Amino acid sequence: MPSITLANLSWSTPDGRPLFSNLNLGFGPERTGLVGRNGVGKTTLLRLIAGDFLPSSGSISVSGSLEVLRQDVQVTPHATIADLFGARDALAVLARAEAGEASGDELAGIDWTLEARMAEALARVGLDLDARTPLETLSGGQRTRAGLAALIFAEADFLILDEPTNNLDRDGRRAVIDLVAGWRGGAIIVSHDRELLETVDAIVELTSLGATRYGGNWSGYRERKALELAAVERDLADAEKRMAEVNRTAQEMTERKARKDRVGRKKAAKGDMPRIVAGGMKRRAENTSGNNARLAERLGTQAGEDLSLARERIEILQPLSVALPPTGLPASRIVVRIDDVTAGYQAGSPILRDISFEITGPERIAVTGPNGSGKTTLLSLVSGSLLPLSGTVRVPVKSAMLDQRVSLLDAALSIHDNFRRLNPQADENACRAALARFMFRADAALQVVGTLSGGQMLRAGLACVLGGPEPPPLLILDEPTNHLDIDSVAAVEAGLRAYDGALLVVSHDEVFLDAIGITRRLDLGFA
Repeated sequence: MPSITLANLSWSTPDGRPLFSNLNLGFGPERTGLVGRNGVGKTTLLRLIAGDFLPSSGSISVSGSLEVLRQDVQVTPHATIADLFGARDALAVLARAEAGEASGDELAGIDWTLEARMAEALARVGLDLDARTPLETLSGGQRTRAGLAALIFAEADFLILDEPTNNLDRDGRRAVIDLVAGWRGGAIIVSHDRELLETVDAIVELTSLGATRYGGNWSGYRERKALELAAVERDLADAEKRMAEVNRTAQEMTERKARKDRVGRKKAAKGDMPRIVAGGMKRRAENTSGNNARLAERLGTQAGEDLSLARERIEILQPLSVALPPTGLPASRIVVRIDDVTAGYQAGSPILRDISFEITGPERIAVTGPNGSGKTTLLSLVSGSLLPLSGTVRVPVKSAMLDQRVSLLDAALSIHDNFRRLNPQADENACRAALARFMFRADAALQVVGTLSGGQMLRAGLACVLGGPEPPPLLILDEPTNHLDIDSVAAVEAGLRAYDGALLVVSHDEVFLDAIGITRRLDLGFA
């Protein structure tokens, strides 16, 4: 039976920080959701299983075939969908056979069903494309779906999926959810998509304390987790109460002993007590004091051990709380004006045609439409990274864009140095205070951006953009929840609700859009 076994697995980051220690896990032919906070090592664990990284110690045993869908499908020059399937050469042989140019050896080994099987795999993820389509012409979501189709085509025993619904429109997400729901092999899925996680057979939660397996889907996991956390919190409260009682009792014993000693010293000072009696009282007092000290130490040690054990069973997580300075954006101020814009990356094949719209004051606009309809192209126009082919784009206020890779951050610099670079008017105290609000305290602020997880990087981007003394009146967000864990999504929602500037957002996450108070939608559709 196909299986994946992790035995005493340990791994540390390049800077020596332990990420896993003596991790033991097993995966069989079932669908498993892998969840956990950003930075805890979910993607790293997938890469260890896939063989991209070698463990520091321990072993990984894989029985059966394995196919991996990474967060970003890499695009090399001239690559096509067929390259994702590993079928470029086989398609070339078919083309030569159809033209009557194939050799006898090629005809003997030809797979006449290849194109039909590839088309069927593409159709299962909602793509009606020729296998020879260049990858560079596809949107990010279309590439993800094509990569998923290639995994289906390979008929692997295990699928390794890292955020498979990222970048996908509603139809694409539905195709992935339906695929996983109907998958009968093994699958390990890292995702923050609650709808997708409802289709799995088990949840493995990865924390700084290790890994815990919960049978059932997302809803079952949340119910079990709530009961478990409530029990652990009660144990922690009881241990803290016992520790406080031990400390109070020890203090009372100390004070009682001190009062008796004062009385004894006063009597001895009067000289009306025989020396032998005074000496006996002193010895008894010292014995009592020693016994009390040993008892207090024993009780304190036991209570301390109980308290430590309770704390070890609960991961103390401080939620992200975002307090933002006001932008002062007036309700009547025009933030964006686009007039009759046609735009694209090649003059002969524009992606957007004759687009006109305005954003006034602190409006919150969601840009919607299928993958490939030009949502990211529109954000690039507003941010100034793309010039229109015709028409005019005016953005008369300061703006900041956080794209899916948070490219405004310099990956070679620390979070602290990025903040100072983007907010040169902020002094050291203001920098530290702003980063602390986004949970980058003390040495955490000195982490190099290139070493951060996707979720940590977005949080660092928000800290550097919104944490300064004057946040920009316009914030442009491209799929901001793609790399966040579920708790962080809720925290970012809270921060954006408190933001008083204008928002222009591309997101496939309807729950997120509702939570941040979208006031209007701009539906691009297909041209």
